[in-house]
Parts: sequence; structure tokens; C-alpha cells
Amino acid sequence: MAKITYIEHNGTEHVVDVPNGWSLMEGAVQNNIDGIDADCGGCMSCATCHVYIDESFVDKLTAAEDVEEDMLDCTACERADNSRLSCQITVTDDLDGLVVRMPEFQS
Repeated sequence: MAKITYIEHNGTEHVVDVPNGWSLMEGAVQNNIDGIDADCGGCMSCATCHVYIDESFVDKLTAAEDVEEDMLDCTACERADNSRLSCQITVTDDLDGLVVRMPEFQS
């Protein structure tokens, strides 16, 4: 289990324990965190779970696959170098302390 901090665009912070094996998106949805819409339920057919990964954790994550990169390029608002789809990041103990920020708008 990892303690993840989700920060809404307005600055509201939510610190939650997310079980290993869940995606970051599932952690947000199961804890009723605003800012991650997850319209496709994690099928990677939208970008409504777009987040910004804290720079100190970017290198700890598996690189985004081409399909995720394409989805971010085509549909994510306000894409940045540290943008990821939260449905594609599986929580492990190594992510304990991760901070993710949500963009102002989801696609």
C-alpha cells in the first residue's frame, strides 16, 4: 500500500492509502477525489484521468507506452512533460509518497 497525495487544480489536497495493484485512477475514484473523471473506466480510450506526476517520481515509473503518449497528444488538455494517464500507473510500495496534480480541465 502506498500513501498518494492527489492535488486538485484549486489546491485541495487528498492524502489516501492506495492498495498495491490498483491504478492511480482507481485510487482517486474509490476515494471520491474530484478532478479525475475516468470516463472510460481505465480502458485508455480518453484522457479524463490525466495527471501531472511529481518530478521526483517520474523516473520511478515505467515509461508511457506509445498508445498512452498518443492519447495524451490527441486529447489531453494542458499536456506537460510529466503528464500521464493515471489509469496506466499501477501502485506499488515504490510509489509511497507520490504526489500527483490534476489539470484545470479534463478532456
